[in-house]
Amino acid sequence: MTDSQAVAAEWDERFSSSEQLFSGRPNGSLVAEVGELPAGRALDVGCGEGADAIWLAQQGWTVTALDVSRVAIDRGAEAARRAGVEVTWQVSDLSGLAASDQYDLVTVHYPALPSSPDRRAEHALMSAVAPGGLLLVVHHADMDAETARAHGFDPADYVGTTDMVTALLEGAWRVDLDTRRPRDVAAGGGRHTHDVVLRALHA
Repeated sequence: MTDSQAVAAEWDERFSSSEQLFSGRPNGSLVAEVGELPAGRALDVGCGEGADAIWLAQQGWTVTALDVSRVAIDRGAEAARRAGVEVTWQVSDLSGLAASDQYDLVTVHYPALPSSPDRRAEHALMSAVAPGGLLLVVHHADMDAETARAHGFDPADYVGTTDMVTALLEGAWRVDLDTRRPRDVAAGGGRHTHDVVLRALHA
């Protein structure tokens, strides 16, 4: 089993452990930062059970939603069917993107994307944003790395805080927002209460 297959199997098991893993509501930062934008093409990376992708489609966006978990994608597709909206669902990580695929919005929330010394995942996110498009990254604030490692998760192995992405945004990029704000779900399901939010324009 390859590393990517192992990650997919892990997430399938995690989603299968519960009838519904997440709230089913779009992320509050997505609604706040995108709600007034004209609709275009959107890419939802790590879409989970699809609440964000479905909300975007309801706003008129043409949405492609990626997740490594087949269980999550199947749930998202069923939720979209019930909501009466069209979303293109793909069981894939960022490696499934064609180099020519670009979007007016690339959104990623709480990414469980493996990082690497060459920052391949971060660069893939940036490359997927079309000129004039927007990159929106939302992550957990105040993550305790020692506690995470004690539970078998090393944050250093993954695309981390928005600072890691911001450091790569040079040239044509303009950071419009880089802030810490209260999370719209009370106590983060008992885990975290605040998010860090990065919104950057590919000028």
